[in-house]
Formats: sequence, C-alpha cells, structure tokens
Amino acid sequence: MLMAILTVFTVGYLLIALEHRLHLNKAATALFIGVVCWTLFVVDVHNLLPRESIPDWFAAESVAEHIDDVELHFAIEHQHLTLTGEIASILFFLMGAMTIVELVDAHEGFALITDRIRTRSKTRLLWTVGLLTFFLSAALDNLTTTIVMVSLLRKLVADREDRLRFVGMVVIAANAGGAWTVIGDVTTTMLWIKHKIGTLPVMQELFAGSLVCLVVPLVIFSLMMKGEVERPQPQGADFEKNIQPWHQWLFLLLGLTGLISVPVFKGLTHLPPYMGMMLSLSVLWLVSEVVSHTMDEATRSSTGVLAALRRVDMSSILFFLGILLAVGALAATGALARAAGWLDEVLPNRDVVAMAIGLISAIVDNVPLVAAAIEMYELPINNDFWMMLAYCAGTGGSCLIIGSAAGVAAMGIEHVDFLWYLRRIAPVAVAGYLAGALVVIAQLAWF
Repeated sequence: MLMAILTVFTVGYLLIALEHRLHLNKAATALFIGVVCWTLFVVDVHNLLPRESIPDWFAAESVAEHIDDVELHFAIEHQHLTLTGEIASILFFLMGAMTIVELVDAHEGFALITDRIRTRSKTRLLWTVGLLTFFLSAALDNLTTTIVMVSLLRKLVADREDRLRFVGMVVIAANAGGAWTVIGDVTTTMLWIKHKIGTLPVMQELFAGSLVCLVVPLVIFSLMMKGEVERPQPQGADFEKNIQPWHQWLFLLLGLTGLISVPVFKGLTHLPPYMGMMLSLSVLWLVSEVVSHTMDEATRSSTGVLAALRRVDMSSILFFLGILLAVGALAATGALARAAGWLDEVLPNRDVVAMAIGLISAIVDNVPLVAAAIEMYELPINNDFWMMLAYCAGTGGSCLIIGSAAGVAAMGIEHVDFLWYLRRIAPVAVAGYLAGALVVIAQLAWF
C-alpha cells in the first residue's frame, strides 16, 4: 500500500507540474491526492504505521479506554488531528495576511510606496525589490513578505513575463532572508523551539551565506534583464474612489504594523502566529468599519473587509491544504524519516546530508523533513549540522515553485506556471543555494 501512496503522490505532483498543459486546476489535484493518500494510509494502517511511533502513554490511555484498534486510533486521533491543527494554523495565517494586504491595497496604501519607487531600470528595481524582500522577510517571515511584495510588484511592473521574473526573485529573496532569523522561516522556528539553535548564533552564522544566496541570483538576473520596466496603467475604477491621503497613510501604517507585530505577539504570548495575524486583522477590520463612515457609498462598498475577503484567492488556500495533507500522509507512514536515515547512511558527511535535505525540501515540505532530522540526531545546541540544516531547509525550497510556503503563495497570487519556473528561475535559485551553502560551510569550518 505504501507503493500506492507514493504512486498517487508522484502522479498528482506531475499533474500539478503540468497544470497549464492539461488545463487541470492544481487545487483540485492537490485536494485529491491529499485525501486519497490519507485514505490509503488508514485502510492499511496496521502495516504502514511504524509501531515505534506510538508513544507508551498513548497506548496506555487507549487500553484504559478499551479501544481495540490502537493503531487506527493513533493515526486518526493523534497524527491526523495534529496535522489538521498545524495546517489550519498555516491556512488561517495565510488568509489573514492576504486579507490585510487586500485591505491596504483597497485603500491605495501601497501607492504611497510604489509612487516613491521612481526607477524604471530593471536592474535597479531588481536590487531594490530583492534587498527589501530579504530584510523584510527576516523581520516578518517569508510567507507574509512574499504576499506583500508580490502585491507591490503588480503595481510596479506591467509586462507579465518581466513581472514573473521579479516574482521568482522575491521567492528566492524571501526564503534567503527567512533563513537567518528564528522568526523568518518555519523550519528555523522549529529548530529554535526545539533548542537546536540560538537567536543570535543563527544570525551570526547564517547571515553571510543567506546574503550570498540572494546576491548570486541578483547578479545573474541583472545580466539577463536589461532596459526599463513599463508601469501598469491606473484602472478607471481607481478614480471613482473617494480615498483621502490620510486613508492611505492610516491603512498602510496599520497594515505594516499589524504584520510586523505578529512575531512580537508570538514571542510574548507563545500562541501560534495565526492568532497574532487574526488580532491584526480584527483591528484593521474595526478601524475600517469606523473609517467607512467618512466615505461615500461606492467607495465604502469597494474598500471594506468583506470586499477584500472576496478578492482573496481561495483556490490557493485549498491547494495549500491538499499539498500539506499529502506530505503529512507520507510523514505518517514513516517514509520521510526512513528517507532521512538512508541519506545519513549513503552520503559522506552531514554537511552533504543537510544540502540534500534542502534540495529534497523543494519536492516535499521541509517541515516534516526537518522534524525527522531533529529526531534522528542527538547533537548539542548550535552544532554545525543544525546551522547547515537551518540554512538548507530554509533556502532549498526556492529551487521549485511549490517547494516553500513563499513559492506556493506567489504561485497562487500570480498563477506562476510550474514548468516556467523550473526553466527560468530554478537554475538561478540552485546556483544561489549552492553558493550560499559553500559560504556557510567555510564560515563554520573557519570559526
């Protein structure tokens, strides 16, 4: 049955990659493989579930509750429900961030930024966007930053081919920026929570490598992209809005403050990040309700939260749900943990293991891979392997468009074709990833 699960996952993955050729919506395919993989798993759970994965306390409680089928009970009540909670927190976070961005955009807050980016040079704009994304991702997180920056690019670049290259650069920059802080990427956050890396050491050890991971693609794209960008023409509907300058400033500042406050809220309360995002959204929602009374009816109906919610791409949310369910099923069978163990046996050293995990994370989600690696090794905090793993798992996902949360978000917002990204962006992303990895290895060896 494991072979059947792997076959469904592989075929589904290919259908997602060929979405634009086959005219099949990737969300439908992702949902199908997610549900089918879990169905196949629970049908043959007695053979697929590693017995050692069931904690003694869970087995004891199941016996006390007179539950006959402990394996099935564990798979559904523990593995699946835990995974569902983790996925829900990601999806709520994503929906909250996208709604806040839409709300700021509806009040033309981003125009205050785009109007100040006056350069038309593709090279200058590329470096501006790349560096801004890199540092913003470290302060926020790569997912939120990608949503904000891709939304900004839609205001700055009219030509779709050029804009998609900028979007690809945003994905690379967001993942590179998220790798060198404990709040920038979910995998570095996991390692931090598990006391594998420290807040300051990870910044000291990974900043140089992450910066090289960004600069190498920037240099390559700078040589490829010459000339000037064409700005989008304002839509006629924009002139009908009764938006005042103070509306723009209010929602831009509230939106950015709300997004920046999410990691602060998590650090203070230890609640999941989506709770902070929901708090920020609720504040903006309340403010928008009050401010709407200063607008005419037509403007009020187009700038409210309900209007923003209608513009959120639910297809992307469902695609994310399906992909995470499918990868969760592979993790539940122990296949990912066995793959990590196999890598440790066949590869020469742990630096290469970490680099391989990073590349594999472009195909399957980096979260279960890092979780498996955490369980595999008993190493002290700030060990070189944990630092390499933080870098590789954080940046390796850029090699494919669906290899990271940032890539999935960009794919949903701009409808980036999988094969287009594979041809145009992936080789550059791999070059940056490998160059940055060599810098990290050299720095760790030197110090």
